[in-house]
Amino acid sequence: MIDLIHAENQIHGVTNFQSLVSTPFYGEINAICWPRQLKGDFSEIVNKVELKENIAVLDQEELRELQLSEQGAYAREILLNDLKVLHDHGASPVINLIKNYERDDSYPFFPTDVYSFHVDRSSVAIDTFLCTYYGESSEILPNSQATQKILVPEIRDELKKLYGGGEEGFESFLSEYFFDLHYRAKPKARTISLGLGHLWRLAVDHPGSLVAPCLHRAPKEKTGQNRLMMIC
Repeated sequence: MIDLIHAENQIHGVTNFQSLVSTPFYGEINAICWPRQLKGDFSEIVNKVELKENIAVLDQEELRELQLSEQGAYAREILLNDLKVLHDHGASPVINLIKNYERDDSYPFFPTDVYSFHVDRSSVAIDTFLCTYYGESSEILPNSQATQKILVPEIRDELKKLYGGGEEGFESFLSEYFFDLHYRAKPKARTISLGLGHLWRLAVDHPGSLVAPCLHRAPKEKTGQNRLMMIC
């Protein structure tokens, strides 16, 4: 179960899908969770799909064609239903099978891959939905327990060297290359695992948003264990 008590008032819990999509973010609340104890064997789906690359998208047709046991079939119906309700809501969900994400080593002092705490940004009002069904789960971090990396003096100095110009245009450079989306956990910060089966809605940085965007990151995968998750 999600540790709502130690979430610094960041998380609001709901009991159904309609509340998940309709409850507004407010104050420090930038993550809404519908806790679920899901039936079914999701590991069977993971093991049935041959992962030829690091990440694969499982479409509905592929899911339906899998020969599954009764427990595997229960898991498949949950996946298909989650896709349907989110699609009906107007979102564009995808089911991902993940061995690992690509690491970003372009700037050794500043990785910008999804293993770094970051926020999502959009030019239109939108939310991020996600659920981990199998494997290691994503993590979030209270905004008060993180520092935007571009504000860390030593990192900012390295970014200025990379930019190679004066102050003019520097802020635009940080935004253009997405450096401003990434955060560093403060000492003794407490990350929050999003758990398995729970459906989440996270606040995004977009015009008109009334709350701070939710800081989140992908977990370090266990060797030999692929992740199964939905995101949109």
